[in-house]
Amino acid sequence: MPIQTTPAFTIQRAGERAAFDHGWLQTHHSFSFADYHDPQNLNWGALRVFNDDTVQAGKGFGTHPHRDMEILTYVLEGELEHKDSMGNVGVVRPGGVQYLSAGTGITHSEYNHSADEPVHFVQMWVLPTAAGLAPRYGQVDYTLDDRLNRWLPIASGQRGVESKIALWQDATAYVARVDGATLARALPPGRLAFLFVGSGSIVANGERLEAGDAARIAGPLDLELSGTGEVVLWDVPPLS
Repeated sequence: MPIQTTPAFTIQRAGERAAFDHGWLQTHHSFSFADYHDPQNLNWGALRVFNDDTVQAGKGFGTHPHRDMEILTYVLEGELEHKDSMGNVGVVRPGGVQYLSAGTGITHSEYNHSADEPVHFVQMWVLPTAAGLAPRYGQVDYTLDDRLNRWLPIASGQRGVESKIALWQDATAYVARVDGATLARALPPGRLAFLFVGSGSIVANGERLEAGDAARIAGPLDLELSGTGEVVLWDVPPLS
């Protein structure tokens, strides 16, 4: 559980997450998921799941169902192959985003596309604004320049935020590769944010965050980042 707390900025270190080694899968859960349940750590606003997964070469998750959840996968290293019951097939590479709105129900599988190298990705679930929506799938590939030293919105349901992937929630997922620049973002009152460091070393509001570290932020707060690394930032509403 998080141990470093200020009223608006709570750090969860990489080693404080629930960790499971299944041989073919090394997974870390920022929130309650599967065999890890903590009633005090179920979500951060509308963000319900944030899993940091590494899958070994040629292995993966067999066909399994989902429903009534917005699922976003962002690949940090390697290649992730997707197949689903709607007939979608795709391979997501570093900087690529896969979106699955499970809605009324969908089954899919996820495998490491490589026979030689592991794949490292984060999978994130957001609670939708309504149940029983029609399932949707999307995949978008981005270049390094698209996110280099800038916030790139990879999925959003927020008014006024342009993104190639639309969410059924008043939330936005951003990614950035920070390399010698300073990035800022203002979080207004009544909003929550979740900042995750996928690689490298980042200083966020004076706190050093290493790979696997995260910060839970409550607005109003002006966020400022520097250092070198790959980061994911969610801007979400609180649950009513």
